[in-house]
Amino acid sequence: MIEPSNRIKSLGGYAFAEVDKLITKLKNEGVSPIDFGVGDPTTPTPELIRNRAKIAIDQRKASGYPSYIGSQEYREKICEWNKKRFGITLNPETEVASNIGSKEAVFNFPEAVVNPGDYVLIPNPGYPPYARGTEFAEGKVHYLNLLEENNFFPNLEEIPSEIVKKSKIIWSNYPNSPSGKNPTKKFYKELIDFGQDNNIIIASDEAYTELYFEEKPMSILELTKEGVVSVNSLSKRSAMTGWRIGWLAGDENIISIFKKLKTNIDSGTPSFIQDAAIEAYNDETHVEKMRKEYLEKRDLLIDALTSIGLENCSPEATIYIWQKTPKGMDSIEFAKKLLEPQTAIVTTPGEWISTETNGVNPGKNYVRFALVPSIEQTIEAAEKIKKII
Repeated sequence: MIEPSNRIKSLGGYAFAEVDKLITKLKNEGVSPIDFGVGDPTTPTPELIRNRAKIAIDQRKASGYPSYIGSQEYREKICEWNKKRFGITLNPETEVASNIGSKEAVFNFPEAVVNPGDYVLIPNPGYPPYARGTEFAEGKVHYLNLLEENNFFPNLEEIPSEIVKKSKIIWSNYPNSPSGKNPTKKFYKELIDFGQDNNIIIASDEAYTELYFEEKPMSILELTKEGVVSVNSLSKRSAMTGWRIGWLAGDENIISIFKKLKTNIDSGTPSFIQDAAIEAYNDETHVEKMRKEYLEKRDLLIDALTSIGLENCSPEATIYIWQKTPKGMDSIEFAKKLLEPQTAIVTTPGEWISTETNGVNPGKNYVRFALVPSIEQTIEAAEKIKKII
């Protein structure tokens, strides 16, 4: 008899796997849906990155296992890019480590610093691996509701003092998925004071810093590296979701612990992919092009949604619209309405990526549009919303 572990038994469905099931059901019924559900860019990885990978495969044909923490050249490029983009000075030897995309780093990070019973403070709604990684490390999750009345920032003063005392990590995610809110210096200063006053590591997920529409988002590392680690990725910036390449940077003490963990988990991202990532960071033109495409798709959908009387929820950054539902209709009801065969528009109900905390599910009256379909499909969806919804 084979049984799953208690950890696996305790897991519910992964929200985006549930979205995939809905898409499969529509396709089996002969309907071709327009999929704004899962945030996986459909834009091809830029040609200059693909070409560099092709050359690197031959150059690395006998390279063996890659570096666990990233090649010297890759880490130096990360430091160079951070200096140019944020004005941050990083030591490639001690303050940077590679990862196999943000998800791997986010999920595994609690294993490095959390003991059974320790708390991790997590934004709600938020990326599911924040909580899942905590639970696998036998830590406890305390959710911080991100509400419109707080501009989608957590209220740090509301965290019970007994939980603060037992907390090891607080996750921050700005530009925020799914609200699209940019960070502010004021919030980051408050967060840093909170972390340092209470000996809590700040883990800042900054995967969307390059996909903004007006003001360039800042990095928390611009203010301090002490007690702080930033997690970043090329998945969204350079449409490299399938390549699995990213990095951590920040406090050298935190990075050294993560490096020790990482050498016991995996063998690193293949060297030829690291070479391609270096090429990606050498070029900003493709990023600017993607920003313009996401902006066009954002504006098309916002125009359609506001034209039928919904609130203007235009994001400042990211590839998401966190759209308020019509009055009297919760997220699941509205998502089902959009899914009807005559529209077949797939979104993610906010309730699926949020957890009820203090009697509130912050996603109950929101649906998430991921701006990943083509511009042509987005135009089609916008017309359907205007004419049918």
